[in-house]
Amino acid sequence: MATKRLGIGFIGSGFISKFHIQSFVAVRDADILGVWSPNKGRAQEAADLARSLRLGDCRAFDSIEEMASSPDIHAIWLCGPNHKRVENLEAIIRANKAGKSHLVGIAVEKPLARNAAEARRVMELIEESGLLHGYLEDQLFEPGIVRGREIVWRRAAALTGRPYLARCAEEHSGPHAPWFWQGDLQGGGVLNDMMCHSVEVARFLLTDPAKPRNSITPLKVSATIASLKWSRPEYAEQLRQTMGKEVDYLTRPSEDFARATIEYKDEVGNPLIAEVTTSWSYVGAGLRLTSELLGPEYSLSINSLDTSLKLFFSRRVRGSEGEDLVEKQNAEQGLMPVVANETSEYGYEGENRYFVNCFLDGTQPEINCYDGLEVTQLLMTAYKSAEEERTIAFDPKEIESFVPAVARGTWSGKQA
Repeated sequence: MATKRLGIGFIGSGFISKFHIQSFVAVRDADILGVWSPNKGRAQEAADLARSLRLGDCRAFDSIEEMASSPDIHAIWLCGPNHKRVENLEAIIRANKAGKSHLVGIAVEKPLARNAAEARRVMELIEESGLLHGYLEDQLFEPGIVRGREIVWRRAAALTGRPYLARCAEEHSGPHAPWFWQGDLQGGGVLNDMMCHSVEVARFLLTDPAKPRNSITPLKVSATIASLKWSRPEYAEQLRQTMGKEVDYLTRPSEDFARATIEYKDEVGNPLIAEVTTSWSYVGAGLRLTSELLGPEYSLSINSLDTSLKLFFSRRVRGSEGEDLVEKQNAEQGLMPVVANETSEYGYEGENRYFVNCFLDGTQPEINCYDGLEVTQLLMTAYKSAEEERTIAFDPKEIESFVPAVARGTWSGKQA
């Protein structure tokens, strides 16, 4: 593109958008110049945050079409709620088709959509637009993941053979906004919300960096889901009080725990295993990301709560609740890890730097929405496996119209 700086507009003004915005302090050659949200006040808060961080002359737009048509906006980060994903993207594409936009790219937050049919529609719209596209999977850019993968494959795998088992987990005590807890709006529960991360990190670790994504092939999936904590009466009531009456886990729960085993094969038929676990029922210092990679003569291990900075506060140190030490912080006293730079540790800085550079260079990102489509297909296969209590062969055609019982509101959370 002719300009040497990328003007970025954000759709969405919630937690994830603000995380992204903060990360741009470490990203060169980009300005955050617009925010749109159906809540004009929230949009203005996000725009004010960008301005306060000196990231550009950011303003709140009155519509997606207006922002997408601005000559200052060259790329859009699509970070709105899951149930608005297709609608928001359609608005971008309308402006682009009308010849009013100066867009070169779209970056879409995880998960790509609520189900496989919606994910396919997202891809149809993007393909129709001809725009460059990226899939915002921040954990692929965690410094530990990036560096660990590079060393393992360059040194250990080159000498003793490829890795064969990846274990990845994301665990915390639950999301911030009410729509996350509602299966019909979010697309499910913790499996759809967070297993998208773990599935893609495990696949990433198991894939030879010198080979394409499809050099390993998913074969079958076995999964389990459960509502372990938040459908208990006392916690269901807590959710209702904090998230509103629409979140009723006594009558319409979503899963707060999910586990899946995904079997792959590489290009010569070697078996590979990904074990992934996600939870909204974990109570610890805060958000915990863990990854392991095992090979014939080596292993890799990462835990985001094994931090270099820890604080101890005695019971005399009392204050209001917050998340100033770590995301999803669960305590204010005792010995506590501190993630000093969360936007870097969780991968947001590296992720946004990568997509800005790709869009400026006019290069299609290697991590793109086709990846998000396959992840969604794997997640739907996992839901189907959990519902039918059996291992399911991975076949995207078979789950094209599948909608999980959690999303339909027919899942009770009770054992048969």
